[in-house]
Amino acid sequence: MNYVTNALTKEELERFHACRDYFIQYGEKYQLDWLMLAAQAYQESRLDQKLRSPAGAIGVMQIKPATAGDPNVGIPNVQKLENNIHAGAKYLRFLIDRYFVSSTIDSLNAGLLAMAAYNAGPAKIQQLREKAKEAGLNPDLWFDNVELIAAREIGRETVQYVSNIYKYYSSYRSLYRYMIETGKTPYKEW
Repeated sequence: MNYVTNALTKEELERFHACRDYFIQYGEKYQLDWLMLAAQAYQESRLDQKLRSPAGAIGVMQIKPATAGDPNVGIPNVQKLENNIHAGAKYLRFLIDRYFVSSTIDSLNAGLLAMAAYNAGPAKIQQLREKAKEAGLNPDLWFDNVELIAAREIGRETVQYVSNIYKYYSSYRSLYRYMIETGKTPYKEW
């Protein structure tokens, strides 16, 4: 799906709740915002662990077993929900550390660029960053900079992917703040 959907329906929040503790656990372990990690998983699979892509990606994080098994990740059995989220989080952290840690890139943009790399591949995003720099844009900022080059060079898929994640993240963050501030949950079951 290319366009954003309502991630806060009762059914969607029930799936979110089933995964939440893993997002928190592995978000903390890999120093990732757990709500952003959850938003990425929602974009990838609508939090459906049974989902399989034609390219061989599996589960909530839509990670390929070969990627999960790579020595940089090393998480087996991504058919299991916890391992799937663990592998996706560890791979995202690897992408950030390997390609986007810099004194010129803030943590938000390191995460956004890494998510773009999760979707399009790190080599492609590095090429797009170089083209952004050549075009007089900031290669260290995703929105209104590298994303413009991505749209021109590779089309809308990765641009929409990152944009949707950020929208889901904003929704999750707003709901979470509401729950903290009011002590209320949106549904009795939650």
